[in-house]
Amino acid sequence: MYGHGILNSLFLTNINMDFIELARSRYSCKCFDSRQISKEQLDSILEAGRLAPTAKNLQEQHVYVVQSAEGLAKVDALTPCRYGAPTMLIVAFDKNNVFTYPGQKYDSGIEDATIVTTHMMLCAKSVGVDSCWVNFFDPDKMAEAFKLPKNEEILTCLALGYPAEGAGPLANHNSRKPIEETVTYL
Repeated sequence: MYGHGILNSLFLTNINMDFIELARSRYSCKCFDSRQISKEQLDSILEAGRLAPTAKNLQEQHVYVVQSAEGLAKVDALTPCRYGAPTMLIVAFDKNNVFTYPGQKYDSGIEDATIVTTHMMLCAKSVGVDSCWVNFFDPDKMAEAFKLPKNEEILTCLALGYPAEGAGPLANHNSRKPIEETVTYL
């Protein structure tokens, strides 16, 4: 019988390896086929976003699901970066319900919406759906096109779907700086 410490260590190592492989294999898909993702996959992705941590647990995010031909046409009119994805998530946050950090220089809106989007992006990969973080658009024009509330600010869109035949990561996808160049112990 293993001691609790050994079991926990083995358990965490397996989870860590699974997560690292997920993070390694996820890429920004830039060519989707037209097949719609399942409701179960979408529900899982949205739930991952709902569970994401936010400052003071304010949960100021709002995710808009765009799947209709009319909605996708609006997205296409505002960005060339839908890449044919059959589902687009517009991720916004309530700018009147954010936590302002000491010094009054930053608030939690962008950070929290980023965490929510990252959770959804990684969950998508875990349920067999590819994604692409899209921020090549004017957020004010996107908000206007979808008649979003004035108190909400759009951070990004997340394209979701299945890769088209021949789609794959960019050639430099696996190119990473050595950890010594990106991490400093103080």
